[in-house]
Amino acid sequence: MMMWCTALTGISPSVIEELKQGKARTLELSSAHNIISLTDAAQGECLFMTSIDLEDLTSGDSGILVDLLSLNISMKRIIEFVNPAYFEERERMAARIKVRYAGSTMARAVEGREWGKPTKVDIIRAPTYRAG
Repeated sequence: MMMWCTALTGISPSVIEELKQGKARTLELSSAHNIISLTDAAQGECLFMTSIDLEDLTSGDSGILVDLLSLNISMKRIIEFVNPAYFEERERMAARIKVRYAGSTMARAVEGREWGKPTKVDIIRAPTYRAG
């Protein structure tokens, strides 16, 4: 059975370790490829997160599976004054997501590494056993 998830790559290993503690966390992402991937995601879906860079992501790479609790993509305008007669205006796009750890996983296949395409990963979901 195939299970395709939106992939977020280049995530800090310390962020991944914190998410593994089980508490929901809000992250702000500013890398273009992750924002593009999130344009194809919706609240309630699963996301694959890994510290591996997009260019290096291949089948067999490990990561974590998280549930997407909320998503907000926004544009911020930054105005920088150099002197009273000159200023520079820039825009910065960022995505704020709230996620909760759902388990460890591995990539079976990767799609959408081209510029402007959302990156998707077919995952192998690890079985979870609970003592009862």
